[in-house]
Amino acid sequence: MNFVAIDFETANGKRNSACAVGIVTVKDGVVVDEYYTLIKPPGNDYHWGCIKVHGIKPADTQNAKTFAQLYPEFESRLKGQVCVAHNAPFDRGVLKSCMDSALLDYDSLGIHDKWQCTVQIYRKKGYKPCKLSDCCEALDIELIHHQALSDAQACAQLYLRRDEGDYLPNIC
Repeated sequence: MNFVAIDFETANGKRNSACAVGIVTVKDGVVVDEYYTLIKPPGNDYHWGCIKVHGIKPADTQNAKTFAQLYPEFESRLKGQVCVAHNAPFDRGVLKSCMDSALLDYDSLGIHDKWQCTVQIYRKKGYKPCKLSDCCEALDIELIHHQALSDAQACAQLYLRRDEGDYLPNIC
């Protein structure tokens, strides 16, 4: 089982405002690489509500590299891989928007149709609610919620465990 689990945090309501990313690479069912970095979003512009969620502030990313500067790191980890995210439409949208803003071709990664969503997987298993924190609590997976690497690590564990048991009772 080979895949990468990815999680972005954003600085504001715009999808191209990634301010942190966590990427966990899994080969043959074993975590072989973990990558985390802060990203300087366009204009280093933050919304207070996003800061409240993840705790990353403009001062934290003032001297960070931009998405375009960091792209070679992302490309080396993502190209041709199955990508897993806990809310795949969000993380895929952030990646695509950041690439569009940096004038990079998303299709060149070869991952357009290779995304798996652990929200959808666990919803089908009967988990309710299906937030990352709820799924992790139910399965005793360690999580520092909204810290990008921790979220990616937890997502990787959820994906690795997706075939364990057909159904768990609602965790409402």
